[in-house]
Amino acid sequence: MFSKTFRFDFPHLRGLFAPRKPRRPLLRLALGLVGVALLCLLVVAGLFIGAAMIAGGLLFKLLRQRSRPGAADPRVVEGEYRVLRKPALPLSR
Repeated sequence: MFSKTFRFDFPHLRGLFAPRKPRRPLLRLALGLVGVALLCLLVVAGLFIGAAMIAGGLLFKLLRQRSRPGAADPRVVEGEYRVLRKPALPLSR
């Protein structure tokens, strides 16, 4: 039985998605340097954005703690408690 499948290895489709390097060595070098510079720029921008997010989070936490009223006695722990009933079945031994 003959089945026809569509394959992407035709010559006109192979060159459609392949990246092309320039033939001139100086242009190839210049594009390589542009790529490395773009990579460095993205890394530095990511570092600054990450540092700004950490600093903003710490500042937000500091301001939120400052506006909260403190307890009179630091040994006091406030909480809500609920009394539980004894279980219906005794513990098995």
